[in-house]
Amino acid sequence: MNDAAPIWTRDEPQSPCINICVMHPYEGICVGCYRRLDEIAAWGSLPAETRQQIMAELPGRKPLLKKRRGGRNGRRDG
Repeated sequence: MNDAAPIWTRDEPQSPCINICVMHPYEGICVGCYRRLDEIAAWGSLPAETRQQIMAELPGRKPLLKKRRGGRNGRRDG
């Protein structure tokens, strides 16, 4: 007979963080999880529905980081 206590789980979306926490200097999104800084800071207090909405938007942000680095943007001084 198994008397182990049930494992506690959350129904909320987990964080998309993959521990590559670097903010893109021009797009303002994390290159690891594609969230904006305000979303990262508020994540723990956001309702599950808002987290799910953000999670749905993340794949669409990935292409923002795949732009070429040549030309004028490649020569910017910060």
